[in-house]
Amino acid sequence: MTADRPPFRDPSLPVGARVADLVGRLAPAERLALLHQFAPGVDRLGLAAFRTGQEALHGVAWMGPATVFPQAVGLGASWHPELVRRVGEAVSREARAMRAKDDRVGLNVWAPTVNLLRNPLWGRGEEGYAEDPVLTSALAAAFTRGLRGDHPVYWRTAPVLKHWLAHNNETARDTSSASVRPRVLHEYDLRAFRGAVEAGAVAGVMPAYNLVNGRPNHLSPYLESELRTWTEQDLLVCSDAGAPSNLADSQAYFGTHEEAVAAALRAGVDSFTDHGTDSTIVLGRLERALERGLIDQEDVDRAVRRQLTVRMLLGEFDPELDPYARETAYDTTDHRELAREAAEAALVLLRNEPVGGAPLLPLREDGRIAVVGLLADAAKLDWYSGALLHRSSPLDGVRERFGADRVDFAEGVDRIRLRTADGRALRVREPADGGSARDAEIALDPALLAGRTDLPPLTADPEGSVLDLIDWGDGVLTLRAPDGRYLSVAEDGLVRASADEPGGWIVQETFRFETHGDGHLLRHLGTGGYVSVAADGVKVAADRETAEVFAVETVERGEDAVARAAAGAGTVIVVAGNDPHVNGRETEDRTTLALPPHQDRLWRAAHAANPRTALVLVSSYPYAVPDAAAALPALLWTAHGGQAAGTALARVLAGDVSPAGRLPQTWYASDADLPDLLDYDVIGGRQTYLYFDGTPLFPFGHGLTYTSFGYEDLTAAVDADGVRLSCTVTNTGAVASDEVVQVYARPVAPSVPRPHRALVAHERIHLAPGATAALAFTVPPAALAYWDVAHGRWAVEPGAYEFLAGPSSADARRTVLVELAGEAPGPRPVPEAGLEAADYDEQTGTELVDRTRVSGDAVAPADPGLPGTLLYRACDFGDGVTEVAVTAAGEGEVVLSAGDRELARLALPPTGGRYAYATVAAPCRVRDVTDLRVELRGPLRLAHLVFPA
Repeated sequence: MTADRPPFRDPSLPVGARVADLVGRLAPAERLALLHQFAPGVDRLGLAAFRTGQEALHGVAWMGPATVFPQAVGLGASWHPELVRRVGEAVSREARAMRAKDDRVGLNVWAPTVNLLRNPLWGRGEEGYAEDPVLTSALAAAFTRGLRGDHPVYWRTAPVLKHWLAHNNETARDTSSASVRPRVLHEYDLRAFRGAVEAGAVAGVMPAYNLVNGRPNHLSPYLESELRTWTEQDLLVCSDAGAPSNLADSQAYFGTHEEAVAAALRAGVDSFTDHGTDSTIVLGRLERALERGLIDQEDVDRAVRRQLTVRMLLGEFDPELDPYARETAYDTTDHRELAREAAEAALVLLRNEPVGGAPLLPLREDGRIAVVGLLADAAKLDWYSGALLHRSSPLDGVRERFGADRVDFAEGVDRIRLRTADGRALRVREPADGGSARDAEIALDPALLAGRTDLPPLTADPEGSVLDLIDWGDGVLTLRAPDGRYLSVAEDGLVRASADEPGGWIVQETFRFETHGDGHLLRHLGTGGYVSVAADGVKVAADRETAEVFAVETVERGEDAVARAAAGAGTVIVVAGNDPHVNGRETEDRTTLALPPHQDRLWRAAHAANPRTALVLVSSYPYAVPDAAAALPALLWTAHGGQAAGTALARVLAGDVSPAGRLPQTWYASDADLPDLLDYDVIGGRQTYLYFDGTPLFPFGHGLTYTSFGYEDLTAAVDADGVRLSCTVTNTGAVASDEVVQVYARPVAPSVPRPHRALVAHERIHLAPGATAALAFTVPPAALAYWDVAHGRWAVEPGAYEFLAGPSSADARRTVLVELAGEAPGPRPVPEAGLEAADYDEQTGTELVDRTRVSGDAVAPADPGLPGTLLYRACDFGDGVTEVAVTAAGEGEVVLSAGDRELARLALPPTGGRYAYATVAAPCRVRDVTDLRVELRGPLRLAHLVFPA
């Protein structure tokens, strides 16, 4: 090459060769600097500054206005990979178009989230697609294909999957450990990531904040042993924000930050997102780690190569060849229509019973409609939303579709005054300039958005202002001024009506009443302080002693307003749900599945006044609403649907489009159906539709339409590619509609616990009345396999398998049986291989922990004061063994038994630390095939058992 065109700028060369050339031209300090999220430019090489990370979960986020699509869980409810691919394409096109005008918009997009929706109390459930790994993987693969683009060389954007691995809790999210047994790891958590990575449009992953089996995810050995074996693509691993510091701080996994960053780099983390734009802290730690020999130059270069590979694929070094460099698609007609289509596809009709002879929905074309409820005139955004370019609330949509003159509205807020002990009431003062809007430039990063101090604080006077009170559950309240702004607290501690909506990393718009004598204290949840009235205005005090005692004067109850509107209408639409920034969000899990009492009162008041009442739940997660499901004729659910949510809802209510969304997670009937939030063992804990033994309120995959479908001719044939299935589906009703055809499988007589049924294929189709579609699916053998812990491998059991086709997991319209060949499960070859402690079949009272800081699992009692038990089934001791040797750390006792017979009892003296392993032996006589029970007592970690022949 010529001097002015070095090899790294030669597009005819392989990407790997170009990257190697560029790395070789960088000085060691320049290479190291690339390891921070905000990588500087290198002017002498024409290398621009680069930032990893652009949020793009359901639209370009944090960079101002952009098209806002339904939340990810809503896209999951579509069960429509091609639609999700188109959404990903639109998001990436807007990212490119926005970057052309603002180079702060990044092309390394941190999306989608593929964490499985194992527990509906998880605060970030809105970010995932489904509780099922097959559905999640299919939708994630589709979204990343859209984000990547279809050019054979260049990528439109470079998607990073979040959050590796087994991450479903915000409670103690940076210090809690998920205990994930090998079967759950392989069959559930890894499976969601694997399919998306193997599809070929993933640029990398982001590790999660939590620990798995006692080891931080930013040190996960599975980054190398699993993730990077699934593809030849040089994947980029970007840390989550602040997580590298957590390794030595909150997690105390290492004594120094130098050890921490070195271990993360060696484990496979390539880009450190830490300390915001200030790279000096992390780079200083890495420099000192190099000096101390904790890492070497190849560790640094490996990470640099991975980052530069992504940048090469994004066309940074070939601007004249980059097919996406001149993208202009932003807020186009196609994107607006796609947002509406996606919102329609996400709507799930849960129930639709007759009222007066015909189903309540679709609505009649005559008569008055009352649209009521706390979310009736809301268009809520979540933490990962962009700013709205267009807004459509349910009320907006219904008015537009049916005519404003036919629609009545009652929000259902409680209207109150807050009076002090001396009889004054809180007063919202009008701003002198009418309250100018916030400068959009300072709102690009919501984590840094400061509260407004340019508006007057509240005061108190004899009359006061009537405030709108909403109770979001758990006693969490928002208060709203007559002009529609929420009461909020800025850094100066004064209370102002200044927020358009609750929001921010620490929400400053939520309060709680605390009973105090005959009145209430008003606690501000963002600061923990109490509201008081001072000479300079209403403010938040530091303690209860100076807090104001308020009397709550009710001007109007919300249910009274709702009942009035309902009584005068032909049909009532109650819109209830959540605010994505309150009681369930990043950093905060939910505490209950129940609908907040305030909203529960509203639907009951509406139904009491008018039996023609439908409940629309607009929420980031499922609710347990058994009374509503039993009493109301119609019930719908949708996630927060983005900019076209109201239009989409109105079109479904009118019958312009038939609903056909399906639930992406189980809706349980009560909190009693749920395991502990930190129980990640979906098999042992009998979780999700795969293993849940109870009766859900609404099952996984459930969703009704305005028509009916017949399923016929389900056939199956087995060949080298797997099981080939075919069936026909006919629209037997009078309305054109989509149908989501779902195929599940189950082994008839499994030797180990297997799912009641597991999704193996699905397709969303559209059929006109009377039309028939012939569908074909191929289910590969891997989809029917389980992780055989006895031999550490995937296995397909021979025998009968039942395939079920229908519109939900609980509604099998047709079934077919096939016989599959496979490898019969054999007993554990104990004398030859011993037993890895983590490879148990069943356990009680134990947890998985890290065998070392680098790799491997051990098992410990969950409570050192109580024994824990492990069961290993079908252990083949052959002609007999006479001794057992256990490798463990800590101190305590290990007791082995078979049936009622104790085989051995081994005392483990203190080994000197949790990673200081010792081997102790004892006589143990056992032969033939038997189940082995191992009891752990005391603070020990069991790694391995050996039985010499």
